[in-house]
Amino acid sequence: MVEEEDVSDKENGEKVEENSLEALHSKNKGKAPITISLKKTSQESDIAFTSSWRYFSIVFFSFLLMSFDLRCKNQYNEVHIISLCGGIDHPTHLQCSHSTKTWSYILVITERECVGSYLGHPIFKVKSLKILPCDGSLHSSPTEQKKMETEFSVLLNAAERMHGLYFSYDINLTLSAQRLHNLGDESNALPLWRQVDPRFVWNNYMLEVLIDNQLDPYLLPVVQGSFQNFQAAIGRDIIDVTLIARRCTRRNGTRMWRRGADSDGYVANFVESEQIVNMNGFTASFVQVRGSIPLLWEQIVDLTYKPKYQIVKPEEAPRVVERHFLDLRKSYGSVISVDLVNERGGEGWLSQKYSNAMQNVTNDDIRYLHFDFHHICGHIHFERLSILYEQIEDFLKKNRYFLLNEKGEKVEEQHGIVRTNCIDCLDRTNVTQSMIGRKMLESQLQKMGVFSAGETISSHPNFDESFKVLWANHGDDISIQYSGTPALKGDFVRYGNRTIQGIVQDLWNAGARYYFNNFSDGTKQDAIDLLHGHYIISVSRDMTTPSQKGNLEAIASPSTALALALVGFFFALMSLRQVGFDIGSLFFSLVWAGLTVCILAFLRANGRIFCNRPRLHKPRC
Repeated sequence: MVEEEDVSDKENGEKVEENSLEALHSKNKGKAPITISLKKTSQESDIAFTSSWRYFSIVFFSFLLMSFDLRCKNQYNEVHIISLCGGIDHPTHLQCSHSTKTWSYILVITERECVGSYLGHPIFKVKSLKILPCDGSLHSSPTEQKKMETEFSVLLNAAERMHGLYFSYDINLTLSAQRLHNLGDESNALPLWRQVDPRFVWNNYMLEVLIDNQLDPYLLPVVQGSFQNFQAAIGRDIIDVTLIARRCTRRNGTRMWRRGADSDGYVANFVESEQIVNMNGFTASFVQVRGSIPLLWEQIVDLTYKPKYQIVKPEEAPRVVERHFLDLRKSYGSVISVDLVNERGGEGWLSQKYSNAMQNVTNDDIRYLHFDFHHICGHIHFERLSILYEQIEDFLKKNRYFLLNEKGEKVEEQHGIVRTNCIDCLDRTNVTQSMIGRKMLESQLQKMGVFSAGETISSHPNFDESFKVLWANHGDDISIQYSGTPALKGDFVRYGNRTIQGIVQDLWNAGARYYFNNFSDGTKQDAIDLLHGHYIISVSRDMTTPSQKGNLEAIASPSTALALALVGFFFALMSLRQVGFDIGSLFFSLVWAGLTVCILAFLRANGRIFCNRPRLHKPRC
């Protein structure tokens, strides 16, 4: 049994009040706790993290500390989030000015798993998170504040279900192999958080206060995305292949509540995918990206399966598209944008607007290519993607890939990027990116001398199978984060052909996406906005009670919609039971059928109100 140290303190002769919480207890007795102390003085508060642990039964010593100052209007005005990532061996004091009570929460990573290595350094996946309150003073709070704290606690608890979080103690996971190699000696000597690409730091906002307090040893960048790896033998050579996804946080969110671009050109579901191969001292890398169509567009859920596409501020389209591609050009070099959406229907209308806006942007360094995936490949003929490859092959050969020889010398450098999109940037996009990744890996292995001219991955069955699984898992991870389900068409990526089981699974996932989009993603979007600092809380402004809303909005909810749908189904059954040839039976059949139609029409007309919508933040358009 490890005894807990006393953390009471006095500073500059001032009296200090201390409220301590044993923030993390093991369920088993005899295991030492972490103690979070909130020390309040007349001017400021210190949030101290101390631990006398000499033994920690939970294997992970890193954590994120988030402090929320919840203040009502005039008294409680804003939320302040602090994130702390690092070891628990040393006490830390964080200075936070305030004039009233505060409530602190700690987001603890309780379990990690080593999932492989990136350029020789171990990479860890977050397996379990836990949100815990750090003081008990809420009991004496005003009723309004208790209610608000309870509502926001629900959002914070969503952080425990965040999927695909990765980190490394030793290497900057936000940068590609090429960008890491190009860092100068001065940059390499900096702490990890000073080297990062802030677009891909999941806890970027939560680190801000720690950065202000110069707590470098505790600043550990976390990336959301995917990390997949496999090793396979080809002859005498052992080939190590890694596939990394880095999700951008600038317009992060769920499938239906984050579409298109914002006014700054940042797009939804923007993910950088890097494929890395190591063999006999050689290191090769190829990067490609995906991202939503860079227009100001939305698709607000309304209980229909495919809500209508709408463009917001169409006059802004040329400027937003130009801003987006200038940023890509600056970050990656030349760009070819591959647009996979349908040529007809709502997708076709949106694609045409995109194509029109691109006319003012395209030049020798920025190209646009439309490829109607569904029309050309259908639902099973994905081998026809070779038509697309022929159209972009010259671009890929010209802009190459990154390659280091066995001496660590740069032999090749990637000078351009393929940007792929469909409507969701999930299913069609992942199939296409896996094809491009396969072609580039074959080119790299030929350059390394592993493959002869014309030799392909498919000629090595074990290697081919592992490569397919690599990209299938990659697509599933990205899809789960954005839509809540694994990717559709994943059986083709995983097995090389469509299967009955895969088609059935796609139908199930499509239904699950419908449910998540309409009945749960609004709350998830609020949680994401809160964690990423896209929203600052104000009680009277935000937490509008049902009584303050319109009459219909006050009672509207997903459960109400379901109840009405069931009532409509009951009326439909009754109308069928009353069918007959006499006038009385016909009359009652028409009455029941009429009630059914009225309920369905009511739900259709008010579908947006009955869906689960974000309540906190409306992004800039």
